[in-house]
Amino acid sequence: MNSRTDTAALMQAMPLVFVLIWSTGFIVARYGMPHAPPMTFLAWRYLLSILCFLPWILLARVAWPSSRAQWGHLAVTGVLMHAGYLGGVWAAVKAGMGSGLVALIVGLQPVLTAFWLSMRGASVTGRQWAGLSLGFAGLLLVVSRKLGQGGEAGILNLSLSVFALLSITIGTLYQKRFVAPCDVRSANAVQLLAALLVTLPLTLLETESMGWQSGLAGVNWELAAAMAWSVLGLTLGGSSLLYLLIQRGAATSVTSLLYLVPPTTALMAWGLFAEPITLTTIVGTALTAVGVSLVVRAAR
Repeated sequence: MNSRTDTAALMQAMPLVFVLIWSTGFIVARYGMPHAPPMTFLAWRYLLSILCFLPWILLARVAWPSSRAQWGHLAVTGVLMHAGYLGGVWAAVKAGMGSGLVALIVGLQPVLTAFWLSMRGASVTGRQWAGLSLGFAGLLLVVSRKLGQGGEAGILNLSLSVFALLSITIGTLYQKRFVAPCDVRSANAVQLLAALLVTLPLTLLETESMGWQSGLAGVNWELAAAMAWSVLGLTLGGSSLLYLLIQRGAATSVTSLLYLVPPTTALMAWGLFAEPITLTTIVGTALTAVGVSLVVRAAR
């Protein structure tokens, strides 16, 4: 009886744990970017993640995608959801944008998805339109306070974060439309390989090198920890947790909790990096969270 109770409690906690892990992705970018160029860091992340997935796939005798078409569809989603999304986020942080603001912008993915579906003829309820309006109003409120001289939001990093938002949104819609159900481990390996092949040429444009060594200390532990968590915690752990949630029927809970990522990231960034949380930031983030929650709940 206690075993069943523990299992039920674990299942209830898993969606929240997933949101916490997802939120750390923006924090890791802040830790890693002072010591590395974004594309080179991500290329290493993709390569190391593939090297971790391959033994897991072989030992578990996981099936690979059954057709060339599925390999192609997974490659497209890998380019969008890994190379495009992560590349945009990490490059935006490298260009000076705070973790909380990046998380807030890309956290509008459910809102943008609902808007796109409405443009394609899907019915959008009044509750969803209210959510769309609140979401964008909250974002504009936060961004407007951080524009201009001395602000963290500029044309370059705003463009990069919007590119990340578009990449994750288009990638999600494409995956739902074209990718057939398959094992998440082999699917991740294919996606990461495609992301690596696209990212590698971009590393040639970067003049900064990876700062693995830090003076007399020998090893740059901040960069090493950022890489380790990116590979083990985010790529392997986060993907595996999401796979378990979907398999056990908790995917809806994950979707409904994703709008908590921006405020969670903002709190983490405040505690770790002293990123300021003003009244305007709180109000804007709250408006965005309520707006996204209205869109997601109405879409169920």
